[in-house]
Order: sequence, then structure tokens, then C-alpha cells
Amino acid sequence: MAARWIGSSLLSRSRSASSRALAYSLFRKGIDGSASGVFRRFSIAAAIEEPISPPVQVKYSQLLINGKFVDSASGKTFPTLDPRSGEVIAQVAEGDAEDVNRAVTAARKAFDEGPWPRMTAYERSRILNRFADLIEKHNDEIAALETWDNGKPFEQASQIEIPMLARLMRYYAGWADKIHGLVVPADGPHHVQVLHEPIGVAGQIIPWNFPLLMYAWKVGPALACGNTIVLKTAEQTPLSALYVSKLFLEAGLPEGVLNVISGFGPTAGAALASHMDVDKLAFTGSTSTGKIVLELAARSNLKPVTLELGGKSPMIVMDDADIDQAVELAHFALFFNQGQCCCAGSRTFVHERVYDEFIEKAKARAIKRVVGDPFIKGVEQGPQIDEEQFSKILHYIKSGVEDGATLVTGGTRAGTKGYYIQPTIFTDVQDGMKIAQEEIFGPVQSILKFKDLNEVIQRSNKTRYGLAAGVFTNNLHTANTLMRALRVGSVWINCFDVFDAAIPFGGYKMSGQGREKGIDSLKNYLQIKAVVTPLNNPAWL
Repeated sequence: MAARWIGSSLLSRSRSASSRALAYSLFRKGIDGSASGVFRRFSIAAAIEEPISPPVQVKYSQLLINGKFVDSASGKTFPTLDPRSGEVIAQVAEGDAEDVNRAVTAARKAFDEGPWPRMTAYERSRILNRFADLIEKHNDEIAALETWDNGKPFEQASQIEIPMLARLMRYYAGWADKIHGLVVPADGPHHVQVLHEPIGVAGQIIPWNFPLLMYAWKVGPALACGNTIVLKTAEQTPLSALYVSKLFLEAGLPEGVLNVISGFGPTAGAALASHMDVDKLAFTGSTSTGKIVLELAARSNLKPVTLELGGKSPMIVMDDADIDQAVELAHFALFFNQGQCCCAGSRTFVHERVYDEFIEKAKARAIKRVVGDPFIKGVEQGPQIDEEQFSKILHYIKSGVEDGATLVTGGTRAGTKGYYIQPTIFTDVQDGMKIAQEEIFGPVQSILKFKDLNEVIQRSNKTRYGLAAGVFTNNLHTANTLMRALRVGSVWINCFDVFDAAIPFGGYKMSGQGREKGIDSLKNYLQIKAVVTPLNNPAWL
């Protein structure tokens, strides 16, 4: 995700709502209302208005090491930018190898000598729940910080993502005192125990598109299992993780258990991945960077690695589908979070019998999409994360035109300030085109035509990725065939991006290794130990 959070079948009810299938309909609020002088539909926008002042201040911009906020060893800082304008929000401490070493030392001491792994599982559970309480108490402040640093709509952050952060922590709090081993029978007079033990110091690297949800996906299971952590934030979005980690300390987390380093991949990230005293590594990001992370881990101490990487997910619309619903679902699957989702339905396969109707309705929906300042109610799409991503997306759009795809709508920036891009649709897309093969990570929908089920299965699977897929059909047999034939980690049938805390998430092929969320995520942070003891005169075997 990489990643990803919202369900598409029920309306979000409150800040404390669980992660059961929260609805994309939330983002449709106000799309038909006027907002003259504030934001406009992308097709007629002359400019993006001056960014409004966020209702939050930056409180934490240093590194968190051993329970204290400290400057980097070098004294260096780097700017984190407002994607609405490109202006500096704050100067953040720039961690490098020395800071990672300090953080790992603190985490190692907290694991080897500190109270966390020796604390009762119930007490660890209570701390995780107290943290969730504090997240709910500071919901709007955290959401505003996330929107300011990331550009995602405030409604999305405040009504869905931050409540999900709390929900995930409560989920893992529930697991903390339910992690246990087995007593297994042996072929002889031996007592055999299988123990599940915390793995030690976990290094974790999170992305910029869903900073706090990826924080929860990694920090939650690691802490529930009794590990300590060194977490590196994305350089584009360091602020929210620092803020909520301070709340973890308020909740009673012992010093050194959770350390947060802000910095860059080639320095801080590489140092963490290759550190000899880190016992486990988890990374979410691009496939190309994931390969580097895996290599560094292997070349150091061969630490196990969990990877959640890129995707080029098919969204398959069969000819028996309700086209209006399919258009809305496919729109959500691609454009949600400014298209910055690793599991985005970025290859929209539409059956030839409904292809023309689908295109016209998809175009109309994209034109209605509200692009503007993400702090304004009713805005569906904010800016892309930064200038690099903004330029990359425009380059892909240019390549689509040059390769012969038909640009139906959009295709350029929205306004003149910030990193806003018009919702863009290509039709007549062929499988070999760059926009159909590579991860764009932006608001660019590629629509491809297909004739029959076998064809779409073959074409959908003909990619190096295998993260997710969407299927829209009213035929149960078609759905059953596709759910088994598609070589992906998640298949959403007549829905998309439904993420519950208990549902495992991860990919096939070059979309990653391992799973996050659910019971499977606990396995990432546990060692398995067999203990065998002779039995003299056993009453039974």
C-alpha cells in the first residue's frame, strides 16, 4: 500500500467505527454542490486557490530515540513540504547511520534488559489499548497533520484512516495475550514443547502514501509479540509518526521500545536494513527499492524480511455487471488517495459488449471529480505527494499519448500551484503500453477491452505484479472462476479496497513476500523454538 485503506460497501458512521467495509460513498459528498471561489471541478479549474491554514501545529520534528526527542548526531535537518504549495512545513531532523546505530542500541537494550518482553502479555495489551484511546482523543489533530504533510483529503484522514489506526491497535492489543505455543506428542518418552518467542529488534520502513496505517500494520503486531522497534519514516511524510509515537510514550510504552528515525533511504534506510543487530526487517514501498532492502538484509546478518511492494492490479468488469455501479467502483479503485495506492485498480478491463457505455460514464464521473485543497469539505482529490511524483505521473501520461492510447479526459496539471493533476482516463490501451505495464501511482485510469473470460484471465495475470484484483459481475460461477484463477494476494468481488484488521494483505510474484494484518502478521515477529525433555516413567505419552 504501496498501499491503502478504505472499504467500499458501507458508509463510515463515526470516528470510532470499526474497519468493516468503510465506504467510498463518503468521498462523494458535495461533488454536485457548488464551491465557487474555493474549489472547482477539474475540467473548468483555472487555478487552485491559496492553501488554507491547517488547524494544527508541528510539535515534534526531532528523532525519537530511547524515549526522548533528540537532534540528529550530525545536526542536519531537511524540509518536509506542503504538497498543496511546495512550501516548507517544518525542518525535520535528518537521521543517518549514526542515528540508526543509536536507535538500534536503545532497542536492543530495551529488549535484552528492559521490561517490555518480560511484561505480562495482558499489560502489553493494556498499553496498546491506552494508545488507541489517545489516538481517538486526538483524532482531528492527527488527521490534520497527515493531510498537511501528505495531501490526502482531511475527511478521508479524520473519518477513516485515523479511526482505523485506533482499530488496528485494539486488534493487536487483543492478540497480545493469546500468543501461545503447543505441547506435541513424540514417538517416545519425551515431553515436547513448541514455544513462540519474540524475534527481538524489528527494523521497519514505512511509505508516504498511508503513513499512519502502515505504521499500525507494522508497529501493532511487533509490539503485541513483545519486540522492540526502530522505525524509519518516509522522508516525504515524517510528521505524523513522530506525533503518535509521543502518544505511545504517554500510554506507558517503556523507553527504547519504539524508536523513530526520519531520514532518507540511501542513508538511514540502508543503515537499518544492513544493521547486524536488527533481527527482523519489514518494508513497504516500491519493488525496485524492495530488492535493495532484501539484498542488504541478506548481505548483513541474513535477517528475515517482509516486503509489501508494487502492483498493477486488474479491475475486471464483466458484461453482466450493473454498469453504473461498475463505473463508480472502478473510479474509486483507481482514483482513491490521488491514485497513490499500490493495490489501485490501475488496469480496468471492460467486456467489449459494455465497453463504449462504460467509457462514456467513466468519463462523466471523472469530470465530476472534485480536485482542490484537501482541507475543504467535499474535495475528493488533493495534490500528489511531491514534485518528483507529480512529474513522473505527467511523464506516464505523455507516454500513453505517444504510444497511441486515446486520452479521453484530463491529461495535465490542475491549477498553477501545488502538485495537482487532473483525473485522467485513457482508452484503447494495449497490454504492451508502458501505462499498462508500469506502476504509475497517480490518477490515471487505463481502460482495456476484452472478449471473454479466458482472455481476461490470461491478460490479467501477464504482469510481474500480483498484489490485488477487482471483479465486477453478477454471475457466481464467473466470480468463483476468477477468484481462483487470478494470481494475486487479494481479490475483491463487487467491492474494492475492503481492509479489515483481520484480513491478511500481501502479494504474489514481485508484489512482495509475507503478509500483513490478521493472524498471519504475528508470524513475522515470532521465532519458533522446540524444547524436548526426557520423561522417566511417563504416565502417558
